[in-house]
Amino acid sequence: MRLEQLQAFLAVAETGSFQKAAQRCGLTQSTISRQIQSLETELEISLFHRGAQATLTLGGDRFLPRARKICQEWQNATQELTDLRTGKQPELCVAAIHALCAYHLPPVLQQFCQDYPEVQLRITALGSDRALKVLKDGLVDVAIVMHNRFLSNSPEMVVKVLYDEPIKVLMAANHPLAHFEAVPWEELAQYPQVVYKDGYGMQRIVQEQFTRRGLNFRSALELNTPDAFRGVVRQSEMITLLAESELVEAYADPTLTVRAIAADPNSSDTLTDPPLTRRIVLVTTRDRLEIPPIQHFHNLVLKLLVPQAGVALQG
Repeated sequence: MRLEQLQAFLAVAETGSFQKAAQRCGLTQSTISRQIQSLETELEISLFHRGAQATLTLGGDRFLPRARKICQEWQNATQELTDLRTGKQPELCVAAIHALCAYHLPPVLQQFCQDYPEVQLRITALGSDRALKVLKDGLVDVAIVMHNRFLSNSPEMVVKVLYDEPIKVLMAANHPLAHFEAVPWEELAQYPQVVYKDGYGMQRIVQEQFTRRGLNFRSALELNTPDAFRGVVRQSEMITLLAESELVEAYADPTLTVRAIAADPNSSDTLTDPPLTRRIVLVTTRDRLEIPPIQHFHNLVLKLLVPQAGVALQG
């Protein structure tokens, strides 16, 4: 059964004439007749009484509402795909790490809303690993996260590097480690740490660093927002390792201190012991980049977010 057969059937049923049906469909009368005959042969039942006027048989009458529903569903489906292809979609969903949502992403969101006022933006702050998972599951359209090659290394993923930012130590202003300008890893291992919950890339990268150096990693508390980290560290001897963009408010807080992490004294080569950083990437899928609003948001991130993030990190 072909769609054009159903359309021919509906045209004859609604006009009561093979000739008028041909005019409506822009076809010859013989073409309409052949399509109806093929449909009747396939269904093994007559659909019309042929006479001065084409009227429905009992089988044709039963078939009519089904044919209408099939054609309507096809029309709805093609219209939805046309709307998607031309950028007429109701919403665009983005998952991003907390610091980006708070500091770097707002100018991008403002510009996108001006350019696509009919598209509802939905922004969710998630840990990097979780954000990449929901992207792969099709629950969001774009993720702006810390790079995880194990979750984003697949042919359908498009990954753009945005920037690298240093990771530093946050502690109370009166903490014993505050006298260091750059805190050695061995000293960091002496104190309990506040870490991100499972599903956040920062937890993974910090644990890997301690393991690589053969040091004990004393995870004492798991949290998931920079505000919570500052509150706990301010009132205890616990420390935490956070990225530069997560330390913006800490720099202005006299009760807190931010320190760099010292390089390994046994290594004189930054290639073997590079400064600890995290890489922020923009991730989506190839099929989503074919959709105009998603492509536009993707390009705005590359145009607006990268320069301002770079300035913030230099400052």
